[in-house]
Amino acid sequence: MKKILFASLLFVSSASFAQKFQLGVKGGVNISNFTGGDFQDAKKSSLVGFHAGAFVNYKFGQVISLQPEVLFSTQGATIEDRETGHKEDFKLNYVSIPVLLKVQSPGGFYVETGPVVSVNVSGGDFENQSVKDVTKGADFSWAAGLGFHSKIGLGIGARYVVGLSKVGDINNASVANADFKNSVIQVGLFYTLFNNK
Repeated sequence: MKKILFASLLFVSSASFAQKFQLGVKGGVNISNFTGGDFQDAKKSSLVGFHAGAFVNYKFGQVISLQPEVLFSTQGATIEDRETGHKEDFKLNYVSIPVLLKVQSPGGFYVETGPVVSVNVSGGDFENQSVKDVTKGADFSWAAGLGFHSKIGLGIGARYVVGLSKVGDINNASVANADFKNSVIQVGLFYTLFNNK
């Protein structure tokens, strides 16, 4: 009898747990650039990259939820020499951890906002030197976005991630100073499990 009671409690607890949590995967496009900084004779323009990863959404009732994510995100900018017209990508690869507060309507539309901590894991080459060697190891930013999440688990979202910390750790003649920050628009699709009916 005790075993049956224990099994029943375990089942009820598992069902309740599944209703409070949603596990998801996501991926999409990044449109990134740098803000600030003195680029002197260089012109910066947007760089197209991608983001992909997974998340957990913990619900506090039907409207408010907290969503931590782990994403691989490629971002940066294209730098063009105004005199020669030569273009080169200043590309960085981050492992990003956004922690977002979400407010969702009964119809599935939502808004979100929260901090993002990113670790600089690798990068391309720029002017014959590794981008990772001339940029800081961590980046801090803030994200805000909106989207739609259907009852079957499929969703679409867009967010803007504004950098709060300096990207560069250099005194490079073509960049002039390190006082520039990340600016990223992310648009993507996601899918969740354990969806409330």
